[in-house]
Amino acid sequence: MTIESNSSHPPSLEPNSDHDLQPDDFDSDTSENGLTAEGLAAKQALAAISSLQSPQNTNALKRATSNFKELSRNQLSVKPRALIFTLLAIALTFIGIIINNSFLGILGTFATLVLSIAMLFPWLQDVIKEWFSPQDRTLLLGFIGLLVGIIGLFRFTGIGAILLRWGRTINWDASGTLAEWFGALGQIFIAVIAVYVAWRQYVISKDLTIQQNLLTVQQNIITQQQTIDSYFQGVSDLVLDEEGLLEDWPQERAIAEGRTAAIFSSVDGSGKAKILRFLSRSKLLTPLKRDRRLGRAILDGIGGYAEDRLEGVRVIDLGVMLAGADLSQTDLRWTDLSEANLVRANLSGCDLVKANLSRTILYDANLSDADLNAVRLFYGSLEKASPRSRTQPPDYETGEHTGAVVENADFSNVQRMSELARYYCCAWCGEKTRGTIPGGCEGIPNKLGR
Repeated sequence: MTIESNSSHPPSLEPNSDHDLQPDDFDSDTSENGLTAEGLAAKQALAAISSLQSPQNTNALKRATSNFKELSRNQLSVKPRALIFTLLAIALTFIGIIINNSFLGILGTFATLVLSIAMLFPWLQDVIKEWFSPQDRTLLLGFIGLLVGIIGLFRFTGIGAILLRWGRTINWDASGTLAEWFGALGQIFIAVIAVYVAWRQYVISKDLTIQQNLLTVQQNIITQQQTIDSYFQGVSDLVLDEEGLLEDWPQERAIAEGRTAAIFSSVDGSGKAKILRFLSRSKLLTPLKRDRRLGRAILDGIGGYAEDRLEGVRVIDLGVMLAGADLSQTDLRWTDLSEANLVRANLSGCDLVKANLSRTILYDANLSDADLNAVRLFYGSLEKASPRSRTQPPDYETGEHTGAVVENADFSNVQRMSELARYYCCAWCGEKTRGTIPGGCEGIPNKLGR
């Protein structure tokens, strides 16, 4: 695919150092995806400890501790002197009753009542706090205030006298006895209490259901993390085998790809991102230069493996594993997603800083609100860079057929998009998508011709 002669010339921008994938240029934890068994065991232990120290468990422990302290603090304790005074008041009351002395009886009764209320008041407070929530206490106080207000209204406004005169004109014998009225009122009161009890049971059941759901979510998170840790350990065992079988034999690589495809279908977006970061930083997604006879990866002479983008063999080829995947709001910094099929994938809000998306199929993908700082979309020069082709091999020197397929992708409100990336996307995203690119595509030709 050639560039039209009458099209505007692209900006004379040279790829800056942001496109050189050097770990020292990025301040992140480079050891988080180490492949040693000791490191993975330590990570698993830390994950278990952190799960036990989750906010839910911590809050539950704090509540249990506070409740225990409160119960210990509010235990009913009465001084011996108060008990003696109460016994004396009770004795005085009985003496007044026996000798028929009203003064002693009233004095003893009043003293007994005051002292008994003083001793029982802390217990009543605990009972009210246990059985009635703040909302229930507010409603109870409101009903009591309403009843007192109605009584005062009848007493001091003359309405009571009017109703009393009206009541004298009623034939109460025809309306039934007073006992029947009280019986009806008692039945109504019992019905109200039954409704209140049922409502309280519903509230308690609802709270228990919410707590069970939270525990279920927490258990699912712990189970997923254990599954991911087991996957890390299994792949690490294959990679760190004495004979290096994962690198030498296709069968072991096929098993690793099968494990990866299976675990992608059983974890959420955050779990997928963890696996991708592990595989990428372990060079298991990078095409490595290999010995033609033995199949072993060749060292680059500076402590790593030599890459061969054109003819190299990846330990794990993602292929279509992530097609249509939901990776929104995940951390994909420094991940090598080159040549992966991300058709209709949801990458909205992703952190794609310095990610390698060359020859990645992003057709109809959602990249809105993603951070595209120093992301690599192609190799070679901007003037000759073009998307991957089904029939033509890539040329990593000129950039032909090394670019990502960005047709119909959504770039709405992407963050920190470089001029090189903006020009490439405007040129190859198609007319439908050009309007979503921040900064616009004015003066940049549409090389898809649509």
